[in-house]
Formats: sequence, structure tokens, C-alpha cells
Amino acid sequence: QVQLVESGGGLVQAGGSLSVSCAASGRTFAAYTMGWFRQAPGKEREIVAAISWSGGFTYYADSVKGRFTISRDNAKNTVYLQMARLKAEDTAVYYCAADPKGWDRIGPNFDFGSWGQGTQVSVSS
Repeated sequence: QVQLVESGGGLVQAGGSLSVSCAASGRTFAAYTMGWFRQAPGKEREIVAAISWSGGFTYYADSVKGRFTISRDNAKNTVYLQMARLKAEDTAVYYCAADPKGWDRIGPNFDFGSWGQGTQVSVSS
């Protein structure tokens, strides 16, 4: 199991950009499928993006497609989420998630086993 720590959240104006990072402990990070989820007040947690261990496969929720980019650096045990053209509705706590299941078994429910503590992203309109 990996330990996950998110960083980089904050307040940004609508239309702006922000990046969040997730640092993972453990020597097997490179073998994990990684994901970003978010939970807005009063709403259920939802998948935002996911990336396979090699970075060769990615998934994006329709609401962020074309605006967000997920990437990973296995040498640094870090996964990133770059967010552009942010909207007020992107405001949420963003969570990093990891799972040893391969890309072909992580979906369609994106059932991840390890979670970070979350980082707040607030977009002002």
C-alpha cells in the first residue's frame, strides 16, 4: 500500500490555471494505476482523471476533458493534475488515489484502494 500526500491546491479566478501534485511513498509506485477524484460540497465524490502505470492510458471525465491533464513521473513517485480554464463548478476537494490493479481492471467504477487526505481547489467567478 502507498501513502499519498496532495499539494498545490488554492484559490484561483475563473479562467485561470492551477496544478496539484500527489507524492507517493513506497517502492512500487510505478506499478500503480493513479487517479484524481473530487468532491464538492453536497455532492458525491467523482472521478476526474486516471492514468495507467506507464502513462500510456489516460481517462478524463467529460466535464474536464480538454481542460485538465493528468501525468506522472515514476522516478519522482509523483502524479500531477494540471487544470486550465477553470470554472466555478471545478471547486472541490481534490483527492489523489492509487491502486495496484492494472488499467484493464480498474474500471469502469475506478475502484481505488489508497487515498490521500485531499487538497482544496476553489475557483472564484
